[in-house]
Amino acid sequence: MAEQPARPIIVKKIKKTAGGHHGGAWKIAYADFVTAMMAFFLLMWLLGSASKGQLAGIESYFKTPLKVALMGGPSAGASDSVLKGGGKDLTRKQLQVKPKDGSKEKEKQPELKDVSKAEMKKALAAKEKAQLESLKEKIEETISSSETLKKFKNQLLLDITSEGLRIIIVDEQNRPMFNSARAELQPYAKTILQEMGHMLNDVPNRISLSGHTDATPFSTGGAAYSNWELSSDRANASRRELVAGGMDEHKLMRVVGLASAALYDKENPFNPINRRISIIVMNREAEERVINDESAVKVNDETEAEALLEEVSARADVMAEIESDG
Repeated sequence: MAEQPARPIIVKKIKKTAGGHHGGAWKIAYADFVTAMMAFFLLMWLLGSASKGQLAGIESYFKTPLKVALMGGPSAGASDSVLKGGGKDLTRKQLQVKPKDGSKEKEKQPELKDVSKAEMKKALAAKEKAQLESLKEKIEETISSSETLKKFKNQLLLDITSEGLRIIIVDEQNRPMFNSARAELQPYAKTILQEMGHMLNDVPNRISLSGHTDATPFSTGGAAYSNWELSSDRANASRRELVAGGMDEHKLMRVVGLASAALYDKENPFNPINRRISIIVMNREAEERVINDESAVKVNDETEAEALLEEVSARADVMAEIESDG
C-alpha cells in the first residue's frame, strides 16, 4: 500500500479582544436603574400605607414649614404622628354619634385651618419674651464675671417689662453717675455705658434710652432749665457713651428725658435710686408702637403675618448665636 503524504498540522488560534467601553458599562447603568426602581416602589408603598391624616399633615408641613415649627398647631400631628409638635392627631377618627332626633350625622372630618392672627401674635410674643429672658441671664452672668462691671453690680438692675428687657443704671448715695445738677458723666458711669454698648451691639433688637431725675427741684429754680432739660441732656450724654462703646447709633429708636414723671421708688420721690438711666432692649411690639405711633401692632394680612414669623425666627437665630458664643 502506498504511504499517505504527511498532512500539515494546522493550529487554530482564537484571538480574544476586549469589549472596550462597551464591555461592562451597561451593567452599571442597569444596576442604577434597578436601584432607582426599587426606591420608587418603596416610596409608593410607604405613601400607600400612610393614612389620609398623615398625608394631610405632611402636605401642610411642606406648605408652611415655619408655622408648624414655631407653633405646632393642627398640621403638626400628635405625639404618635409622623410630624412631632403637638396639636390634634389627624390620624384618629371621631366616633359617629347618633343624634336624638334619629337623623344621621356625618362623621366630622378634621380640617386644616390656619392659625388665627391673635394666636400667632400671642405665640410670637411668648417666644420673644423667652429670648429676652435668655439675654437677661447672659447679661447678668457677664456682669458677675466682668472685673470692670462686678463692682457696680448693685447699681445695675435688670427686669422684663411690657416693652422688653430693661437695664437700669441707678445712683447710689455715695456714688452718683452725674455731677449734681449737671449732665456730665462720672468716669465710672462712662465705663459702665461703654461696656453695655459693646454687649448690646450684637443684639438684633432696637434700643430705647431714657433719663430720669428724682423729685428734687432744679437748683436754679428757673423755668428756662429744669429737671426736664436735665434728664434729656443726661440721656443724650449716655447715648454718646453707648455709641463710644461700640453700639451702632442706628439701633437707637428713642432718647427721651422724663424728669421725675416716672419714679422708680414711688414711695420716696427723693430716693437717689430715682436718678437713673434706663436702657430698654425693645420687643417687636414696642418697636412698632414707636414707628407707627400707635397703641398696638396691626397685622393686616397673611403676608404680613408670615413676615412676622420670619423676623422673629431670624432674631431667634441671632440670639442662639449670641448664646453659643457666650
